[in-house]
Amino acid sequence: MTIQQRTTLTQFLIEERRRFPSASGDFNALILDVALACKAIAKAVAFGELGGMYGNHAADEGDSINVQGETQKKLDVLSNQLFIRMNEWAGNLAGMASEEMDDPYQIPKQFPRGKYLLVFDPLDGSSNIDVNVSVGSIFSVLRSSTDKEEVTEKDFLQAGSQQVAAGYALYGPTTMLILSVGNGVNGFTLDPTLGEFMLTHPQLKVPAQTQEFAINASNSRFWEAPVKRYVDECLAGKTGPRGKDFNMRWIASMVAEAHRILMRGGVFMYPRDTKDPSKPGRLRLLYEANPIGFIMEQAGGRASTGRVPMLNVQPTSLHQRIGLVFGSKEEVERIEKYHTEPAAPIEDDNPLFAKRSLFRD
Repeated sequence: MTIQQRTTLTQFLIEERRRFPSASGDFNALILDVALACKAIAKAVAFGELGGMYGNHAADEGDSINVQGETQKKLDVLSNQLFIRMNEWAGNLAGMASEEMDDPYQIPKQFPRGKYLLVFDPLDGSSNIDVNVSVGSIFSVLRSSTDKEEVTEKDFLQAGSQQVAAGYALYGPTTMLILSVGNGVNGFTLDPTLGEFMLTHPQLKVPAQTQEFAINASNSRFWEAPVKRYVDECLAGKTGPRGKDFNMRWIASMVAEAHRILMRGGVFMYPRDTKDPSKPGRLRLLYEANPIGFIMEQAGGRASTGRVPMLNVQPTSLHQRIGLVFGSKEEVERIEKYHTEPAAPIEDDNPLFAKRSLFRD
């Protein structure tokens, strides 16, 4: 029997470190601690109801609401705790920030402080937990620029282009870790027999063109004109201005959407809309849009607000929301172009997005 030799995540990081002879090894240790947190979350997700992990957090005492105004699931809280527990002790971090915490997390005084900041969404797509649809974790690594004992919100307000590394874990039929350390994007699959992430998808690339798009069509009445124009053109198919048929996808788990696009191309849109004028977008800039944007750009794709490159946006608050479009480069550039020019009238018989209603008399 031939034994296939695969590179482990540890071996991969060692090889990357050799490009920087003066590196201390703290960065490698940090990534491995993040990977350990993802392994622990994957196990909890896999047990599901058998492990008592379904349902809302603190359901007996009234649901727990996070800083986003969202009801926390049991797995949201556990995943956040696992990220903290696995990463606070090693001396690699100056602080952490999470979707589930109002303020930055301070490294306890009994542990040494490091030179990096970790920003994460511990469990993206948690609304899918109870129906057994893929969820994931998203993370971003930044450099800390402060020597103070405690970090502040301001320390985390760095543009996406300043990320040292970014990645996500996908808890699906297999558990995968997608990672970029600024030198392309690589995919690792968790080998359950060894408990190791193995390199299975080296140097991933997003195809420049696509025939798939992902958007929540229930928000169509709130879309801005450029987004409506793009979707209408896709739905018009071969007889429309695009001259080809498109398929529409929507999983309601951005990690799963990003993974599909990374594997076979596509474009994801959660654009700014008029549904809630007080929110300039739905997704969070620091721990959702920036890390996914970094991965897409490193894989040859593009990430944008719809108007400007995502990684150039200067954050103004820890939980800042923003519109996000990412995926195949040519499609994202087309959407950006539509935001800079007058909307062209679309004439088609599509009943879902045309001016006349599906429920017309």
